[in-house]
Amino acid sequence: MKIPVLFYVGLTTFLLVMLTVMVGMNMSFRLVFYTMCIGQFFVLVMVYKVLKDKYTTDKTFENFYEDRPINYEKE
Repeated sequence: MKIPVLFYVGLTTFLLVMLTVMVGMNMSFRLVFYTMCIGQFFVLVMVYKVLKDKYTTDKTFENFYEDRPINYEKE
């Protein structure tokens, strides 16, 4: 079973937000330190998974931005 890349992004974001909350609440140093170490490990895993993902698209630079095409004129 392949775990989607967004799972790693979400997990890493959750861990690092929880780290910020734990520091703000003056939790024990040991808990904050180990959470920080685990969070840094997951940052490395997330970057690896995002870069190695087999994501392809049919869009090119001619498509520019979908919400604002090149020939967009303000009204």
